[in-house]
Amino acid sequence: MLFLELLGYLVVILVAAEIFVNALEHLGEKLKISEGVTGSLFAAVGTAMPETMVPLLAIFAGTGNAQVGEEIGVGAILGAPLMLSTLSVSLMALAVLKRRGIQGHLTPERTGLKRDLDFFLIAFSLAFVALFIPHGEGWVRAAIAFVMVLIYFIYVMMTLRASSKLVEDGHATEAGSPMLLTRLGLPQNMLFIIVQLAMGLALLVVGAKGFIHGVEAAAPIIGLSALLLSLMIIPIATELPEKVNSILWIRKRKDTLAFGNITGAMVFQGTLLPAIGISLTPWAPQMEVLLGVVVTLVAAFWLRWAALNGGLRVWHLFVNGALYVGYLTAVLI
Repeated sequence: MLFLELLGYLVVILVAAEIFVNALEHLGEKLKISEGVTGSLFAAVGTAMPETMVPLLAIFAGTGNAQVGEEIGVGAILGAPLMLSTLSVSLMALAVLKRRGIQGHLTPERTGLKRDLDFFLIAFSLAFVALFIPHGEGWVRAAIAFVMVLIYFIYVMMTLRASSKLVEDGHATEAGSPMLLTRLGLPQNMLFIIVQLAMGLALLVVGAKGFIHGVEAAAPIIGLSALLLSLMIIPIATELPEKVNSILWIRKRKDTLAFGNITGAMVFQGTLLPAIGISLTPWAPQMEVLLGVVVTLVAAFWLRWAALNGGLRVWHLFVNGALYVGYLTAVLI
């Protein structure tokens, strides 16, 4: 019964992602913005809502046990970028392996991808450093958290500023199919684009939240700690919107949108959420946490290096997947 419930919520997420992606393409086309802005800002922040809520609720609302709440919060904060930089990108490779082959090229707009990964690597490196700062050094932690929030603000400004030039160079957002609501006879205007976006986002949150509860119910059967659960299992559910959206886009050869959706979410989740974790939780270098942060940084750096040295190929993304398998093996053993 539990697994049928999980399957049902998975179907909800898949349907919601299609509704959301369709509306988002029409919004980007209507606003005449680049695929980079649509993927890295709009899609990334929109689909990041489910996994953003988990650590915030765990830290602020609590679970009845403050320590467990903090562990779930820290694990969810750090587990999301880990999942995105490893498993999510390898699933994109798997989705196009048959069509493009193991040596096939992936062609996201390079400057936007580099910008996303540069900002993420800087911010997440600060989160890594903060692990070793004693909780008593509150002002140092507060300063690091402030810098991380500032990094995201600068990132948003630079991404928006680059949009008009990218549109001129042929990277404007283009909708690949009619809007779903217009097929029901409704007009295709800004109001109904927003309505469809809201419908898709609401379904994404409902589906992901239900999936999380199902996974949590299954956790005692698996026998994992709260920290390991939040690092390994919760992100699988909360990152489903990004995974599904990016797979839909990359199968349509919209590589910039596909990568921007993931790397933009990495920047969002590698700046604002760790800033909250650094300020409000112990944020200590436990083995699982430390290894997860290191693997995430290595995966992001590998993606950046591959993109700027001959261009991304399908097999490059499978290396990121192997890093995730290595991480799982290490923490479970």
